[in-house]
Amino acid sequence: MAEIVRDKNLKNLNTFGINASASNYAEFRTLDELRKLFDYQRTNDLQWYILGGGSNILFTEDYQGLIIHPVCSDIMTTHTEGDKIYVQADAGTVWDDLVGFAVEHGLWGIENLYGIPGLVGSSPIQNIGAYGVEAKDCIHSVKFYDKEKNKIFDLSASECKFGYRDSIFKNELKGKGVILSVTYCLSTKENPRLDYGDLRHEAENNGKLTLKGISEAVITIRNGKLPDPKILGNSGSFFKNPVVNRVRAEELKKIHPDIPVYPHGDNVKLAAGWLIDKAGWKGRRINDAGVHDKQALVLVNYGRSSGKEILELAESIKKDIKTIFYIDMETEVNIL
Repeated sequence: MAEIVRDKNLKNLNTFGINASASNYAEFRTLDELRKLFDYQRTNDLQWYILGGGSNILFTEDYQGLIIHPVCSDIMTTHTEGDKIYVQADAGTVWDDLVGFAVEHGLWGIENLYGIPGLVGSSPIQNIGAYGVEAKDCIHSVKFYDKEKNKIFDLSASECKFGYRDSIFKNELKGKGVILSVTYCLSTKENPRLDYGDLRHEAENNGKLTLKGISEAVITIRNGKLPDPKILGNSGSFFKNPVVNRVRAEELKKIHPDIPVYPHGDNVKLAAGWLIDKAGWKGRRINDAGVHDKQALVLVNYGRSSGKEILELAESIKKDIKTIFYIDMETEVNIL
């Protein structure tokens, strides 16, 4: 069985850099190792949690249970259908390694998602997205291990019930098992998507509308707006962009003509960062917990903040947004 580490410090395993620990910690590379870890978990009646890249979690206290971390990281092409190339990546693969693989092999589809921290296994759970692209746009299937049934399921994209930062893995299948790998359907056919934010301008500025050029433009924009977690602890976007109906959006437009709105199916998506900025929180700091001065959607740890302090900051922001705009904010980050 994989080694069980007692009282494992998790500071270097979460991008907020929160100094928390797990009473039990283990890594797995194979399905057999994972099954034995769950045998151990059941025998000792432990709660459990799958910790990926630690980029979407806030520890507010030490974890009394078993933290399981995937370290399997193979990337392989499974099959080809015309210009469609199906690429399978293990759950423990660093996300940027998969995007880099795609760019290197001339495969279009996920280049706009370059620079998102975390592991491949988390990409369908959160339905990660950036610059007008979401993971669901390219996910073909997800290999999921159901721990209670001791069975592997291959879930199609439709079976994953993807929504905005949402999926079946955050709902019906939450706590039921573990994602083992994800298969993405990419393409050799050029398909640049440049209509979101400054992406087209940045790519054209560099004179590079190539696959590599677009991915480099994404990194340039992200680096200009988002802090590096290795330097300043953060988990990227802390809140979801709220979705409201069109009537509510029009009401807000009358009061706040400059409010950014984006079509979202039959509804409208608002910019959470704009709301937080207008509420006066951008750049504010309470002890070592703060709101980033360039992107209000990002909460940061200036060094010694506890998870509880960051959570208290988030709750204060949510309260103000509710008071000023009558909008309920939802956290994108998992609170543990």
